[in-house]
Amino acid sequence: MQDIIKAKEIAEKVNNIGGKAYYVGGFVRDRLLGIENKDIDIEIHGVEVSVLRELLSSMGKTLERGESFGIFSLKGTNIDIAMPRCEKPIGTGHRDFDISVDPFIGTKKAAERRDFTVNALMEEVLTGEIIDHFGGKEDLKNGVLRHVNDDTFSEDPLRVLRLAQFAARFNFSVADSTKELCKKIDLSSLSKERIEGELKKALLKADKPSVFFEVLREVDGLDFWFPEIKKLIGIPQNPDFHPEGDVWVHTMEVLDRAAKYREKVSNPFAFMLSALVHDLGKTVTTEEINGVIHSYKHELKGLPIVKRFMMRITGEKELISYALNMTQLHMKPNIMAKVGSSQKSMNRLFDESVAPFDLICLASSDKGEKMAETESFLFERLVNFNEIMSRPFVQGRDLIEAGLKPDKSFTEILAYAHKLRLAGIEKESALKQTLSYARKLK
Repeated sequence: MQDIIKAKEIAEKVNNIGGKAYYVGGFVRDRLLGIENKDIDIEIHGVEVSVLRELLSSMGKTLERGESFGIFSLKGTNIDIAMPRCEKPIGTGHRDFDISVDPFIGTKKAAERRDFTVNALMEEVLTGEIIDHFGGKEDLKNGVLRHVNDDTFSEDPLRVLRLAQFAARFNFSVADSTKELCKKIDLSSLSKERIEGELKKALLKADKPSVFFEVLREVDGLDFWFPEIKKLIGIPQNPDFHPEGDVWVHTMEVLDRAAKYREKVSNPFAFMLSALVHDLGKTVTTEEINGVIHSYKHELKGLPIVKRFMMRITGEKELISYALNMTQLHMKPNIMAKVGSSQKSMNRLFDESVAPFDLICLASSDKGEKMAETESFLFERLVNFNEIMSRPFVQGRDLIEAGLKPDKSFTEILAYAHKLRLAGIEKESALKQTLSYARKLK
C-alpha cells in the first residue's frame, strides 16, 4: 500500500510539470486478474530524463540503471520508474540493442515494443484509465497470449520461453499466429542464465508446470535447450504400470503432481528439476523383452544424461548434485515400501539421500494414485530415522580420546562407526564395537 501511495505521489509531481505516469506491464495485467503483484512498474511520458531525475531525487535516494536506459528506482520501494524507449537490434544477443529514450513517443508506440497484448496494457496512475491499443483486455478476458508485433517480438528469442511460462502460470492458451511466429525463432543465442530464469518461474509458480513444456513442444522450442526432454516423446512404457502412455506423458504428470509438494520440500527448484529429469534414462534403456516393455537400470544409466542436461541450463553445482542423487534413488522408496523393508534398510537409503523427505515426495509424485498407505510407511520410517540420527554418536574425537591415532585406516573406522549409528546402536556400545573393529584392523 505504501508503494501505491508513493506511485501516486510521483504521478502527481509528474502531472504538475505536464507529464503523465502510467502503470505498465505485468502490474496492470495482474491487477486486472486480481493477482497481487508487489513489483510496481511505472512509465513516465512527456518529461525529459534530466527533469525526471531531478524530480525523483527530491523524493529520496534514487538509483539509475544507465543514462541511455532511462530506468530509475527509489530506495526503500518496489517501484521501477522507466521512460518510453526505442530499441533497434544490432546483433543476435539479448544485449545487442541500440536503446534510446524518447519521452514523447506516445503510448501506442511505447506499448508496441512489449511482448504480448496482455502485457501491453497501461493504466494512468491518477485516473485509473486503462490504455489498450492492442486488444489486451479482450485477450486477458479470454485467457489468450497473443504477440503485439511480428518484428519487435522476434527481436528477443527469450519471448518464446516467456510465452511458455506465462501459459503455464496463468493457464492461458496461445494464439495460432503467435505459435507460427515462434516456430521461426532461433533460441540458440540465449544464455543459460536466461533459460534458467524462465524455467524457474514455470516450475515454481505454475499449478501445472507441464504446460510450459507442452507449449514449447507445440512451437518446436525444445530442440536446442531441452533435447533430452524431447526424446521422451514416444518412448513406450509397460501399460500395466503406466497406463497413461509414453514417458513424455508420464513425466508431465509427475511434474504436475510434484508441484503440490513445492512448499514442503527443502529445495523447491531442485526438487522440480528432479521431477523433470528422473526418467531420462528410459531413452537409452527401454526395450521389449518377450512382449514386455522394460527399462532396466534407467535410474543409473540415465545419470550421464541428467548431468548433461543440468549443466546446459545451470551452473549451480548444488542443483546438479541434488538432481543426480534424486534420479539415482527415485525408485527405491516405493520398492522398499512394497516389500516392507526394515528400519535399518530404510536408514541406509535415507542416509544416502541428499534430502530424504524430498525423496519421498518425488517417489509419491512418480507413483501417483494410491500413495496414502505407501507414504504412511515411508514417513513413519523417516521419523524413526530422524530420531536415531538425533542421538549422540561416535565421532573422530571419541576415538582419539580412547587412544586411537589418526592414520590411513581412520576413515574406514569412522565408516564402521557410522554403520552402527544407522543400525540404531547406542553410542556407548557403538564405541566399544568400533574400538574392537579398529584393533582387528591394526
